[in-house]
Amino acid sequence: MVEMITYYDDIRRVRELELPWETLNEANILITGASGLIGRALVDALMQLPDKTFHLYAGARDWGYARNCFLQYKDTDSFTLIQCDVTMPISSDIDFHYIIHAASYAGPDAFQSDPVGVMKANIWGVDHLFSYGRQHHLRKFLYVSSGEVYGEGNGIPFREEDSGCLNWTSLRACYPTAKRTAETLCISYASQCQIETLIIRPCHIYGPFFTPKDDRVYAQLIRNAVADEDILLKSTGLRQRSWCYVVDCVFALLYVLLKGETGNAYNIADVRSNTSICEFAEMVALKSGRKVVFDIPDNAVSNPPDISKTILSTDKINEIGWFPLWNLEEGISHTLNTFI
Repeated sequence: MVEMITYYDDIRRVRELELPWETLNEANILITGASGLIGRALVDALMQLPDKTFHLYAGARDWGYARNCFLQYKDTDSFTLIQCDVTMPISSDIDFHYIIHAASYAGPDAFQSDPVGVMKANIWGVDHLFSYGRQHHLRKFLYVSSGEVYGEGNGIPFREEDSGCLNWTSLRACYPTAKRTAETLCISYASQCQIETLIIRPCHIYGPFFTPKDDRVYAQLIRNAVADEDILLKSTGLRQRSWCYVVDCVFALLYVLLKGETGNAYNIADVRSNTSICEFAEMVALKSGRKVVFDIPDNAVSNPPDISKTILSTDKINEIGWFPLWNLEEGISHTLNTFI
């Protein structure tokens, strides 16, 4: 009988990571966006550590939804759920020694319906958290940016110092432009206020616990599989992307937090999983016993002349010891197994 491995089995492997956990002793850690895909997995990972002496504060805008996400920790002394909307100044008197800022406004629908809100959430969030932290003994700030800061690629993996083509006057640019600006704001605060600051740039992350409002393509494909539906693509799916399983992503984040060099940005991706959206969909279909079907709108460009190939180099984060543990087939399989 084949063992049914799930996200929960994977997240417990955080205990195997050889990291300087003692750095976090007696610290208060705030994770914003704690109910999102990356934030939730990060909370789960840190809560698996034995003999915790740190206190973890999970900040989320939708307190009711987040409460359901973290019911298993509600009676744990080292965990507190707090309501936190980073678009507003932080109202608290807690000294957060570490802030991991994973809150963002990232849904593609919002890029069309509320681009101003997208930009404000990403830029003001950084400003409010640093403004609070500098008054409350903040030691280290880790910003969860995005691989989208690089813009369009040509198939050559982006290194952290590279930049691709980005039309910043397009409406779609509200997100990558805001992320770029927020990164510069992080580095500016780090220099001016002498606060250790690090940046991660995740590629396209997938996993089981995305929010109901997440309208990114990976979430739609996984929803199809969980509902026992055919895997629906509304484009040709030819765009090439770097993908990474969410548990690998949060393990990489922890490597950067505890071993990264301040003032630096680090890409997070699984270079074995550089593939097209269509190939990702085909893997979801294979693992769910369904098939890929296409429903391309009449006004869509079915054969775009320039296929985006935005893929990331991970040489820099590999140098501090992180390598992915699960390939694309395993990550998708473990994601789907979690719902069984």
